[in-house]
Amino acid sequence: MRNFALSPAIRRRHDDSDQNGRPTGGSAVTQTSGVTTQQELTGEYDVDPAHSRIGFVARHAMVSKVRGHFSNFRGRAYLDFSDPTKSSAELVVDIPSIDTGNADRDAHLRANDFFDAQNHSQMTFRSTQVDIQGDDSYQMTGDLTLKGRTRPVTIDWEYLGSAKDPFGNTRVGFSGRATINRRDWGVEWNAPLETGGVLVGDKVQLELEVSAIKASSGTD
Repeated sequence: MRNFALSPAIRRRHDDSDQNGRPTGGSAVTQTSGVTTQQELTGEYDVDPAHSRIGFVARHAMVSKVRGHFSNFRGRAYLDFSDPTKSSAELVVDIPSIDTGNADRDAHLRANDFFDAQNHSQMTFRSTQVDIQGDDSYQMTGDLTLKGRTRPVTIDWEYLGSAKDPFGNTRVGFSGRATINRRDWGVEWNAPLETGGVLVGDKVQLELEVSAIKASSGTD
């Protein structure tokens, strides 16, 4: 599994060092993060579920929005700070872990009308391409598989920075957004409203907050 790319501006933040890799004082991020070089940052990363969120937002009854998330997921990424186009990511989400804060609604979402979690228990994303968009922002395109169907999805990512946590782990953070049409994956159930329109919107916004920990050299 390989992953998230960084924009040229992000790479410049970590280029403020001398030939021995020591910071020269030109970057506030370098000074505060404890991570100083492209070489130190490049490598495999594991998504930290305890400090990450895979969420979504859908329109309800045409007049409000319902938010939910998946509690169980795992992912691994490869970050290449020298050549961002070589970065990649893979994510696996357990569908039965869906949580919208309402037990009856969650049970309906797991049923055949929506996700059919009994027969399709996982949703997966595998990146295929990364494009730099600007300072701290880029797009990652990949294959999203759900209910046996695979369709391309493009996620807009914002890079939030890197740091050493109190336990000595190198962490990086990202915030991602994408909009999909659930019908493209066969999630088609709906009900008409007396006043016109439908109960559930077709467009779903994905909201991803990712904290990833660099794997040790023994597990890269």
